Amino acid sequence: MEIVVDFAPIQAFFALPPDVMLWRFMAYFGWIIFGIMFLWAASILWLKSVKRKWGKDIKFILLAIDIPRGNMQSPQAVENLFTYFGGAHSTQNFFEKWFLGEYQLSFSFEIVSLDGYTQFLIRTPEKFRSLVESAVYSQYPEAEIVEVDDYCDGFPRKFPDDDYDVWGAEFIPSAHYMYPIKTYQEFEHRLGDEEFTFRDPMAELMELCSSLRQGENLLYQIIVIPTGFDWVDDGKGEIDKILGKKPETTFLNKVIDGFINIMGELSEMVYSIWGDIDSDKEKDDFKKLSMMELTPKQKKKIEAIENKSAKLAFLCKVRVVYLSKKEVMNKAKVVNGFIGYIKQFSALDLNGLKPDLKLTATKVSYFNKGPRLIARKNNIMNNYIDRNDWAGRTAFLLNIEELATLWHFPVESVSNAPLVQKTPAKKYKPPVNLAFEDDVSDSDSLEDDLFKEDLITKNKKGKDNNNSEDVEVEKNNEK
Repeated sequence: MEIVVDFAPIQAFFALPPDVMLWRFMAYFGWIIFGIMFLWAASILWLKSVKRKWGKDIKFILLAIDIPRGNMQSPQAVENLFTYFGGAHSTQNFFEKWFLGEYQLSFSFEIVSLDGYTQFLIRTPEKFRSLVESAVYSQYPEAEIVEVDDYCDGFPRKFPDDDYDVWGAEFIPSAHYMYPIKTYQEFEHRLGDEEFTFRDPMAELMELCSSLRQGENLLYQIIVIPTGFDWVDDGKGEIDKILGKKPETTFLNKVIDGFINIMGELSEMVYSIWGDIDSDKEKDDFKKLSMMELTPKQKKKIEAIENKSAKLAFLCKVRVVYLSKKEVMNKAKVVNGFIGYIKQFSALDLNGLKPDLKLTATKVSYFNKGPRLIARKNNIMNNYIDRNDWAGRTAFLLNIEELATLWHFPVESVSNAPLVQKTPAKKYKPPVNLAFEDDVSDSDSLEDDLFKEDLITKNKKGKDNNNSEDVEVEKNNEK
């Protein structure tokens, strides 16, 4: 039994004019493309709808962290703090995600300077308040945590505004997120006095914040989204690229490659009849390199990726907003100063952070500049105020060492931050056996309390003087 394959319809199809060929292809197969696009768009809209409904019941609070006076702890303490936040990670099954709308809740770590007054803050879901407090107190027992109102409540959301103007941007990695930025450990010096061996990179930001005038506000925000450990495989993929290994393909890519290979084999069989094709197959372009063949730069990249993969990581968004009254706005000082602060963490052979000029930064070029600039100002301001963890650029990975580099309490011995809120003098708990009086009147004023303290002090001094005089009299009598 012979099997006859008739290629006449295929040949007739490819013999048609290009416009007719396109219309027939769309008539036969175009609905599949549009159907897939419709299902994809509908699924996104549905997911956003159910997430918005579930998120309405989540209450967030803003906690102000007063740094300990005379803080001498390095960012290693904040790195340990971020590790504790990994406990907030949760997973959702198919039903919880697509029907209940549940998603991973995020945190916002912020440093704000309002009229030159600097404050460290953490925005957290209310149910994670105890987790935040435990994390901070475990590393800074003398810190003070107070729930405060949102400082963004009085800020304008819509521009142009009569009084205020704004500059803002999201900061994104300059290379693949598996390459680390320059971290705080590289700011340590082995020579010199012990208190100056660590050159705190936060000192530049604290100096910039303290220099702001009345009406200027610098807002720095890092959205932190707990995640799992699937990202570790991304590091393996980057290392394979450096070593020249073939990348692992997905099932869909394998199906497509298989179809292309079959078509290639068929075309080779057809053309081999006329003997116009060389039967030798192309050589593989990928050449696996050994560790001995790697350059020092390639070895450094592999080591850096492995070091980053060894620590806990979070999905992050970095946003910065400079909101100022128009008459005192000074972009040259604040914007360029903050970009200079961020460039401290750039390792040119690995990674760094840069402002996202393409999509989120309040800077536009070419056509229709006015409306596009206004739209970007409104977007960055609203995304900051809402602490939106999905709008703007896609979140990227930072491990706990990188996060502690970008957000940590300044080391006071090397950072001059006079306007940073700090805790007062060290407090001690009262003794357990301290007696309390229930009949003390609440109406006693502060002046009365101070008067009583002075009176007690004077009485003590009087008693001490009387006792000393009695002792001298007894001694004289004995003599």
